[in-house]
Amino acid sequence: MKKIITLACIAMLPLSYTAAEGYQVNSQSARQAGMGHVGAAMKLGAESMHFNPAGLGFLDKTIDLSAGVSGVFSSGEYTKGTYKNKPDNDPSTPLYFYAGFRVYDFMSAGISVTNPYGSAMNWGKNWTGAHLIQDISLKSFSIQPTLAFKIGDRLCLGGGLMMMFGNFSLSRALITSGDLAMAADAKPPLQPFADKYKDITPVSATLSGDAGVRLGFNIGAMYDITDRITAGVSYRSKVQMRVPEGTAQLTYANELELKPILSAMIPPLDQGTFEAELPLPSNLNAGISYKPSDRLTLSGEVQFVGWGAYKELNVQFWQESVKGYSLSAKKEYKNSRIYRIGGQFATTERLDLRLGFYFDESPVKDNFLNPETPSMNKLGTSAGFSFRPTGNLSVDVALSYVTGFGRDGSYTDVNPVTQQPRVFEGHYKIRAFTPSIGLSYSF
Repeated sequence: MKKIITLACIAMLPLSYTAAEGYQVNSQSARQAGMGHVGAAMKLGAESMHFNPAGLGFLDKTIDLSAGVSGVFSSGEYTKGTYKNKPDNDPSTPLYFYAGFRVYDFMSAGISVTNPYGSAMNWGKNWTGAHLIQDISLKSFSIQPTLAFKIGDRLCLGGGLMMMFGNFSLSRALITSGDLAMAADAKPPLQPFADKYKDITPVSATLSGDAGVRLGFNIGAMYDITDRITAGVSYRSKVQMRVPEGTAQLTYANELELKPILSAMIPPLDQGTFEAELPLPSNLNAGISYKPSDRLTLSGEVQFVGWGAYKELNVQFWQESVKGYSLSAKKEYKNSRIYRIGGQFATTERLDLRLGFYFDESPVKDNFLNPETPSMNKLGTSAGFSFRPTGNLSVDVALSYVTGFGRDGSYTDVNPVTQQPRVFEGHYKIRAFTPSIGLSYSF
């Protein structure tokens, strides 16, 4: 029974890093957020380091600096029959910083700091799905030094080294009130506790850890087909993140009362550490931009996300007291695509207006839909503007709204009391509102 509880607890660990499209943050530029996050075929100066490092080769300034922050305000809903629960989520604040330098006429260099993955979700301690997730928080960072080369007047090639690291924390119920009631049927001495905690989770586990630095790469090419049409392609590699020494903490609703009677049912996870590896997916972007006039720019692209690399999770405990709880859990994600279009119009020499849309496919299969990542197909709309109070300084603002197409799904785990499969199913809705602001300066 202890190993079943461990499996149920740890099986969701990697989703804090790779929770499908819900945790792949697309807020790496306030300017591009206003255009639906297009950028693979656009000359964005220093900000090209994320979207397509080849674009840095078209840098026409000696130094180009850009920094900004977004606020991701997400909400959702789970329903089954008359039961309904909404998560109480704290806002996430992904940030970015880019510094680009034209070294020679044919070569540019730069460095960027971004938050490509991150989120937070809190369903509550005592809701009906507490055995799958109570709350989760993720922060990740990417530092990327980049070089780009201009070959002739029309072609640029670029590449960067991605140094990825981060941390996570998540909690879930090890024994639910319903589990305790079923155990009380077999062991009558537990009945008073089952009655007392019929609406309260008796014991939960909180898993946390830091992912050490792992390396990947970001490469791209950009070509001016004509003076008004540009094509671009970029590829960000998969990064196999590793948590070398994660820890677990057990929390009881009443430790003095519950720990003596439940210690025989749950594994001593807090007596050891675990190691886990999990993939951050590859991304292939292909796009084209068109300038029908000097003031108007249109762009569209397709992003292929390699979620198919996430087939299973392996977790290894090393200490003797918990070594027997190492496990493997299937995930079976599938590759997905994101379709983006955006436009920018220069109304005056100081003001640009932007509009964008995107459609994001879910990589999660119906029978693997877990409330820690209520993944579904999503539609994003965005708008923004840039105002230049001086010739070198730009203030960039964007507003994005993402809504999910409501989805039914299920997830199967094993009940720790009966040791029989149990299915958690229901209908999910998600949405997010993201304001972004940034400053850019070049000279």
